[in-house]
Amino acid sequence: MEQIDFFARVLGHVGPVAISDSFLTSVLVTGLLAAVSAILTRHRTALPDRVQVVLEGIVSACENAVRDVIPTAYREVTPFIMSLWLFLVTANLISLVPGFDSPTRDLSVTSALAVLVFFSVHWFGIRQQGLSAYLKHYLTPNPVLLPFHLIGEITRTLALAIRLFGNMMSMELIGLLLLVIGGLFVPVPILLLHVVEGLVQAYIFGILALVYIAGGLQSGPQQENSSP
Repeated sequence: MEQIDFFARVLGHVGPVAISDSFLTSVLVTGLLAAVSAILTRHRTALPDRVQVVLEGIVSACENAVRDVIPTAYREVTPFIMSLWLFLVTANLISLVPGFDSPTRDLSVTSALAVLVFFSVHWFGIRQQGLSAYLKHYLTPNPVLLPFHLIGEITRTLALAIRLFGNMMSMELIGLLLLVIGGLFVPVPILLLHVVEGLVQAYIFGILALVYIAGGLQSGPQQENSSP
């Protein structure tokens, strides 16, 4: 019986750094998205064709979703959130292509995405409020709560990485078991659930990142005072 690999496979080493299949797939997905984006946006016109209308509709939908949560800084945050969504949708669904496994079934990939969100929260917060004003929110309402603020930053980043890893890993496991048991008789609706689950997990990860960034932007005293 053929061995099934549930975890990322190490394909080689560059010095002390191990190169896994999930890393190469992530690079492939990133390059593919960059190439497709460059091709589709190369010939934008004032009178859009059907492709440009669809693309502008997707961008507008993402922008509106971000604006509903962060009305004051949605133009700055939208490119980051939209990049997350596009990458995760492609990465989650690439396992439907024979010969590929989803890189988000690897905890190192989901951890890298969670760390990226972690630094983005502070980047957008410091950029809007300034370093000293942003750091002050860790001391409010009482400096005694500083350790709890720091623990919260770490635990929510870990939860973000483990939640996506666990869901994608279980989805890959169920899909492989169904293929082993049912082979070509696996019903199409079950495979469609794989697509739905991949889209849902990408959406949830992006929404959580958006909520965390909104929390960082609204943590300063000026935002609290300006709120109605």
